[in-house]
Amino acid sequence: MSNETATSLRRALSVLLVLASDRSVKSHGLGVMEIAGLMDREKSQVSRTLRTLNELGLVDRDPDTLNYRLGWQLFALAARAGEQRLLEESGPLLVRLAREVRERAHLCVFQGGEVLTVLSESPAQAVQAVDWVGRTVPAHCTSSGRALLLDHSLPELASLWPGARLPRPAPNSPATVRKLHGLIVEARTRGFAVAEEELEPGLVAVAAPVRDGRGRVAAALDISGPKFRLEGRLEAVGQRLGDAAEELSRRVGWRPLEGDGLGPEVSFLAGLQGPVE
Repeated sequence: MSNETATSLRRALSVLLVLASDRSVKSHGLGVMEIAGLMDREKSQVSRTLRTLNELGLVDRDPDTLNYRLGWQLFALAARAGEQRLLEESGPLLVRLAREVRERAHLCVFQGGEVLTVLSESPAQAVQAVDWVGRTVPAHCTSSGRALLLDHSLPELASLWPGARLPRPAPNSPATVRKLHGLIVEARTRGFAVAEEELEPGLVAVAAPVRDGRGRVAAALDISGPKFRLEGRLEAVGQRLGDAAEELSRRVGWRPLEGDGLGPEVSFLAGLQGPVE
């Protein structure tokens, strides 16, 4: 790779990192002058780079404000990479959780109003009674479902379940969307969701949301087991699960908005700059 090509790649990556910063997100994009200032580059260099990135669909330009922001093509690439990273990072974490908690640990995703288990690990001493991988369960009466729905409002939930009442596979299952919303609000406050004998008698579970690089709930970590083993440990297991879900979220690109709005991306741009051309 020539020095000129390497420099162009560094500049393009630097532009994308600036547009991914908290400052850019909060202001719905940045202008050429502001981007150039943050990168300590000439406006003409940055303008040429933005034009190329825009042609590739990696950045979009707002026709009214003329600000640039990350493009949908980049989000599509990131989503594919995020899904792969999520599966790669989840396996060892589930093994560790199952060993520490001594119960089955699962990675679940939301699919068509139901919860699909995509990965599952059991503690070494456990006898595998049910193979959860590939199995779907209702979202409204499971801890994983409520973790996956953590950011949903009451109207959004009502659009998923338009009927007046929800199906109840067990007596403890929520009967209405309003009741479900209340349980989700409670889970949002605690940082994790709990379901006690809502799917089937004797089964309890705890789940916490995993967020992607855009802050959206992409998956849920779930621990399930018999009530007699988990009942007195739900709070402790929930806290541990919440920590694990946050760790996994960070590994796949999520981070909370913090600091001066630049975020860590801009702080290491100098290392990407290379020689100015």
